Amino acid sequence: MLNELQTDHKIVGFKQSMKAVGAGEVKKAFVAMDADVHVTTPFVHACQDKGVAVEYCDSCRILGDACGIEVGAAVAVLLW
Repeated sequence: MLNELQTDHKIVGFKQSMKAVGAGEVKKAFVAMDADVHVTTPFVHACQDKGVAVEYCDSCRILGDACGIEVGAAVAVLLW
């Protein structure tokens, strides 16, 4: 559920989210379905490699809104 992202224990954006996934700090990941495939594909693969559940949402705008930012977001993660 996107309402899970209304917490301070999240990271929004590809680079920082990838670092967190690699470090094993992520309990759940979110990906916007309309984001660029060259961004989402390596992110989803990294999540799968680390056993992180991935939830999809319809658009970058919706994901950005759920994260409380005024721009769209391709990916976001919840931290442990």
